[in-house]
Amino acid sequence: MTWGPSTFRRARAARVLAWVIVSVVMLGLGGGVGFWAASRLSVGTAPEQSSADSEQLYTCGMHPNVIQKGPGECPICHMKLTPLRAGDDGGGSSPTGPKERKVLYWRAPMDPSYISEKPGKSPMGMDLVPVYADETESATGKTITIDPVTIQNMGVRTAELTRGPLVKTIRTVGRVDYDEQTLFFINTKFEGWIEKLHVDQTGVQVEKGDPLFEVYSPALYSAQEEFLAALRGVERLNENTIPEFREQSRQLVDAARIRLKYYDVSDDQVEQLARSREIQKTLTIHSPARGIVTEKMAQEGMYLTPGMRLYAIADLAKVWVYVDVYEYQLPWVRIGQEARMSLPYVPNRDFVGRVTYVYPYLDKQTRVIKLRLEFENPTLELKPAMYANVTLRADLDRNALLIPREAFIDSGTRKVAFVALAGGKFQPRDIQTGVEAEDGLVEVQYGLDEGDRIVTSGQFLLDAESKLKEAIAKMLESQSSSPASDPQGNNRPAEAEKPMPTGHVH
Repeated sequence: MTWGPSTFRRARAARVLAWVIVSVVMLGLGGGVGFWAASRLSVGTAPEQSSADSEQLYTCGMHPNVIQKGPGECPICHMKLTPLRAGDDGGGSSPTGPKERKVLYWRAPMDPSYISEKPGKSPMGMDLVPVYADETESATGKTITIDPVTIQNMGVRTAELTRGPLVKTIRTVGRVDYDEQTLFFINTKFEGWIEKLHVDQTGVQVEKGDPLFEVYSPALYSAQEEFLAALRGVERLNENTIPEFREQSRQLVDAARIRLKYYDVSDDQVEQLARSREIQKTLTIHSPARGIVTEKMAQEGMYLTPGMRLYAIADLAKVWVYVDVYEYQLPWVRIGQEARMSLPYVPNRDFVGRVTYVYPYLDKQTRVIKLRLEFENPTLELKPAMYANVTLRADLDRNALLIPREAFIDSGTRKVAFVALAGGKFQPRDIQTGVEAEDGLVEVQYGLDEGDRIVTSGQFLLDAESKLKEAIAKMLESQSSSPASDPQGNNRPAEAEKPMPTGHVH
């Protein structure tokens, strides 16, 4: 082969190209080695930090039951998880290392009734969240543990039980009326004509013995004449030696006197007639009692008949007040009990009276019992037909255990109150209540003790959580006694068992 200039140039170009290719390859190998060395150096320090992050437990501030190792998002609300502090009840790191927590079961975050004994996916495609053993203290699931953040978000408030006076108050509406014992109707027992009126209008205050009207009656005139004749007969027979005649004359006088008395002629009028020996054309009718003239039908010149009501006189110094109470309130009503009454147009003043009578029958339509109260009325402020607010108070017990009405749940068949324990734990208790007292307080007969701190707000959420835990615990206990496995290895209730009313188990 002959080497010419062209051949020499081609060989030289090939050597230059080979040198360039070798240089590029060496540079690439050098960069790869450097990157590998740097990565190896970082691997020497990163494991400690990665291990610490993987051991740190994170939870959701809105859903404390969501706990996982390492940061992330809450599967329920998608909020950023926050690390658990050392010593938290829910778990987390401790000075000696992470605290191991026993998982009782796993449940769906959006459907708490869907539970499983192992982690997995819910029917909605979300990751199941664990429920730990330290969230409950009893196998029945009654005592529940709530994270402090959740307690604050729920607005849970508590109060301490104390003892105090048990006072039952009955509030009702009363109607003022006349005292029937001081109400008088004026009429006559004879017929005649009214000659003159001394009281010619209603509302007039009269005293006992005041003249009301004058009446002329032929029957009354005849009775006066017979009385005077009997008196004259006695005078003529005073000198008679036969005692029988004198006795008969005195009997005639007594009979005539009684006849006048039966006509409502007063003793003073009869004595005046005996002294004057003059028959009066008219007889003056006087008021039988002190009081107010509430009715007047008498008119001058009016012809009257026996039994016709002419006046009505009532003494308003004392009035009656009628009130209605229901059947269940009768045990707290007694004769002589104090009653307080207030009027809308007399502010800041109470009238004090007492219960004088409990009527022995029940109104068929309204199902109430009528009570009669008595009130003194010296200034006549209480007027018949007025309506007033009446309060009856009954002191039942001076040292009763009292609970606020809003502090327990009444389902109709049972009453449940929640006792706040240490460490954010709450325990439901069945209680028996008694009388509902004043200011929204209710007597506790058993189930709670003095000094217990009870939940007064948010107990409905606690009650739902307690019932859920109790139902799940019973289901797990039933599964452990008769397990049945599915192809995935999760336990399911036996076909013969009754399904849980709160949901289903996988």
